[in-house]
Amino acid sequence: VPLAELSLMNKLIHTSLVESQQHVEILQRDPSSPLFSIKTFEELPLKKELLKGVYMMGFNRPSKIQEQALPLMLAYPPQNLIAQSQSGTGKTAAFVLAMLSRASANEKYPQCLCLAPTYELALQIGQVVRTIGKFCTDIKVNYAVRGNRVLKGTVLEEQIIIGTPGTTLDWCFKQRILDLTKISLFVLDEADIMIDTQGLSCQSIRIHRALPKSCQVLLFSATYKEPVRAFAERIIPDPIVIKLREEELTLGNIRQYFMVCHSSDEQYKALCNLYGSFTIGQVMIFCQTRRLADWLSGKMSRDGHQVAILTAELTVVQRASVIQRFREGKEKVLIATNVCARGIDVQQVTTVVNFGLPVDQDGEPDYETYLHRIGRAGRFGHRGIAFSVVERDTVELVHKIEEYFQTTIKQLDPYDMDELEKLAA
Repeated sequence: VPLAELSLMNKLIHTSLVESQQHVEILQRDPSSPLFSIKTFEELPLKKELLKGVYMMGFNRPSKIQEQALPLMLAYPPQNLIAQSQSGTGKTAAFVLAMLSRASANEKYPQCLCLAPTYELALQIGQVVRTIGKFCTDIKVNYAVRGNRVLKGTVLEEQIIIGTPGTTLDWCFKQRILDLTKISLFVLDEADIMIDTQGLSCQSIRIHRALPKSCQVLLFSATYKEPVRAFAERIIPDPIVIKLREEELTLGNIRQYFMVCHSSDEQYKALCNLYGSFTIGQVMIFCQTRRLADWLSGKMSRDGHQVAILTAELTVVQRASVIQRFREGKEKVLIATNVCARGIDVQQVTTVVNFGLPVDQDGEPDYETYLHRIGRAGRFGHRGIAFSVVERDTVELVHKIEEYFQTTIKQLDPYDMDELEKLAA
């Protein structure tokens, strides 16, 4: 799945903060400079209208990244910042708060500019601005995105502009309706996607070069690997960097089992035995192909199970809707192809079933996909359980996975109900 689609999906489904045990690291130019962190939003210099908007978003207290980043973003004099953390940790809300705080309602011209890699992500950021800024009625937003036609000579009165790099460039240099010399806060969101998409990083750098030297720059990225670091250095010299250590997927807190069957029909029977033995809150079942996912979904639905299906053929909005319904417990079973194997967090999931193992083009185990699949059952330190229901001629793949991860995958008899119930207990 393209990084931009994955990012949009996460923005659509994370209506509250992801609880994380990860540590925050801060790298700054002057190690002796004091750092301030906060535990409540009231400690920040926020207008009461913004505080009301924050609570309306469902944020009762700052996330780990917000505790450290918000005091720096709102500091005076303004400081340049790079913040790295995954979706759901409150990045968007943090820089939206910064924009709404820096924008002066009395000045009727663009003062804050936010760039996102795609039209859909720009609109989603705008939705957060509208929600948090609901009570800041004098601050307006406009979108420099495809389809939003603005005539040459138009005088922009909105204080916040959210756009994609290409259209924003047109507004600045072709139509000359956006004066970059008056921008006091520049936000670059999803920097890793910008770098991954041809042309976007060059456009972003060109826009940045036209900004005044005094403009505060905030750069956000889900990763902080070498390409992002190099790109950031071209945008911001010697920035303060806030990193949320990447959560490593491990197999240590996930019990793994496999069952051997002779056919897909027998695999289905084994799955039903498994599902009947466990008091499973919510379960994710992974299939290698959409065809297999459709077949399994139809069979389970006919047998009276509440089933949702997630495949690449759905639009991003449709996929986000499916995941949200699953998160809310409206469906107990989510059948997915590898589109959902990484990046999507549903905390209620403690059981994952592989309906067949993931393989690469050569028929060898796809180790990374296997790790991300079963990792859905062990998020945020929870204990999880993973079952692989395999056909007899693919048992060798199980042993290769055991050897690769130096782990044990115990074999179960799919028809030994006593053993399954004992395991469930």
